[in-house]
Amino acid sequence: MQPRNMSMSGVVDLAAVKAAGEAKAKAEQARAEAARQGGGGAVSPATLVFDTDEAGFERDVLQLSTEVPVVIDFWAEWCEPCKQLTPLLERLVSEYNGRFVLAKIDVDANQMLMQQFGIQGIPAVFAVVAGQALPLFQGAAPEAQIRATLDQLIQVGEERFGLTGLAVDADAADAGEDLAAAAAPAGPYDALLEAAVQALDAGDFAGAVQAYKNVLSDDPGNTEAKLGLAQAELLGRVRDLDPQQVRKDAAEKPADVAAQIAAADLDLVGGHVEDAFGRLVETVRRTAGEDRDAARLRLLELFDVVGADDPRVTAARSALARVLF
Repeated sequence: MQPRNMSMSGVVDLAAVKAAGEAKAKAEQARAEAARQGGGGAVSPATLVFDTDEAGFERDVLQLSTEVPVVIDFWAEWCEPCKQLTPLLERLVSEYNGRFVLAKIDVDANQMLMQQFGIQGIPAVFAVVAGQALPLFQGAAPEAQIRATLDQLIQVGEERFGLTGLAVDADAADAGEDLAAAAAPAGPYDALLEAAVQALDAGDFAGAVQAYKNVLSDDPGNTEAKLGLAQAELLGRVRDLDPQQVRKDAAEKPADVAAQIAAADLDLVGGHVEDAFGRLVETVRRTAGEDRDAARLRLLELFDVVGADDPRVTAARSALARVLF
């Protein structure tokens, strides 16, 4: 089968990050700081290649794609061309040193993902950038063509979405560490976390947000701070809303994305978790461009409020993947 060349024409319409220049500058600064500190906060080279499946797709691919382009290799054990392509992609991941990561999906074990991506044959290679899927090529391809495709993908990620990739620490001791938890906690944060809780109790949501951000600036993987920040931001958003008016607007203006997002916030604060998730999944399904991205990002924020282990989050993630792909 002849490879199908990647087309970046659809990327022009993706609106994942408005302030791409600012995001790019921040990402480059983070990479430079990690390098200056001798790899602090960097990931192990071994974490740049990983297997994923339907259950972990939201976490492993969609969320990670907001930090770095994720290349997806659809393969199967019986596929001879796959056995030639996959090692090549793995070698290029190492060579590109964090500019993209490689997720491998066994199509025999993940038929739903294969259908959602519309794959007719393997090997098939896609990319996800800022939550948006792009076809790269299908079938075997010369290395020179694959390199050119990756270069174009990385350029798009940098220029349009501010994604400059991940800092890689070649000397990382734990080759199996999770990408999302690559940086070890720098120390105890009891005082800052307690200050955040006190601010929440006092209704000082801005103060709580800042306190949690202070923790996360030093320890990005701090689970308690992530959850607290998501909750504080949510409470801050709904504090001045008129619930009756918000629900009236949402009912009368189903195409108004801002109205649906505000109603979803109120749903969650009121304990109607499934309603909040369902409203935003449906909004993602019905919209495109900036509107779709706004609804998707708010849904991911609400996932953080509830917690990744909650079964309602797991179900909503699956529903989101279905409407996205």
